[in-house]
Amino acid sequence: MWQWRITEFEGGRPLLDALALRIPAAPRGYLHQLVCKGRVCGDGQALAEETVVTSGMRLTLPASARLLELAGAGGIPPWALLYEDQSAMVIDKPAGLAVHLAVGHDDNLTSRAARFVALRHAPYRVAPVHRLDIGTSGPVLFAKGRHAAGRFGQLLMDGRIRKDYLALAGGTTPLHGELTTPVPDGEALKPALTRYRRLRATERFTLLTLELLTGRPHQIRRQLADAGWPLVGDRRYGGPGWPELTHPFLHCHRLCFPALDTDAIRRVECPLPPALAVILTDAGLELPPEFAIDAEKSADFREERL
Repeated sequence: MWQWRITEFEGGRPLLDALALRIPAAPRGYLHQLVCKGRVCGDGQALAEETVVTSGMRLTLPASARLLELAGAGGIPPWALLYEDQSAMVIDKPAGLAVHLAVGHDDNLTSRAARFVALRHAPYRVAPVHRLDIGTSGPVLFAKGRHAAGRFGQLLMDGRIRKDYLALAGGTTPLHGELTTPVPDGEALKPALTRYRRLRATERFTLLTLELLTGRPHQIRRQLADAGWPLVGDRRYGGPGWPELTHPFLHCHRLCFPALDTDAIRRVECPLPPALAVILTDAGLELPPEFAIDAEKSADFREERL
């Protein structure tokens, strides 16, 4: 079963138009058939073609080989679009996928997003506002068009875009604190600041939430290793290994940024990937209730005032 929530960008549109925005590679006739057969539900009820969807509505439809094919052709699967408005979209990046085009990474999130908006026949290009390491999962903010990219870039430099992470580290940390060791950035060591809070701990592992206050490459990974608590699965920085985990246990679970057309702060929350949730359980830890976002691959988004 596929599930996602209608964004404010999709809200107020006819059902078929909202589906076409999420699955842009799908022929309109195919989407029409899905609706006529009662396959598309909103908040648990089968929806009619004339339904106008509302922001926050939970849409579900049964997965199929054809839908998987269309989602792949579209670049971004429906559940991975976490948030969208007139100026921005937030996409859930899986671990193992690079954000930008680089040697050996012809398949990357930016290329997928470009294919997605091209299939929509959108009159703009999208650009990532920030980055996540290839081994880190979580939400990535994309700007729609050059003007939005410039404004979001300035907000990023002003420190007004916030990322919070979940990490599984080796050892036991204090209840809370700051990591202040300098981090290599280019050819120089530069100041870096990360705040952390312990959520759960055993004798061997600690589950942390971390707020990134500066944006250095590998900042969390390097600073935790310097403190003696390297990330589980982080071979580069000496973290404890875990069977079948090929990347560090690091997930960006919350992204906060100002909407460009209002004074509201958008808070987009992204659930811990199922594979990491299983590791957490096997390590004898559990996610606190306030971090247990909807179990399906979707996200919650809220509006807060500055």
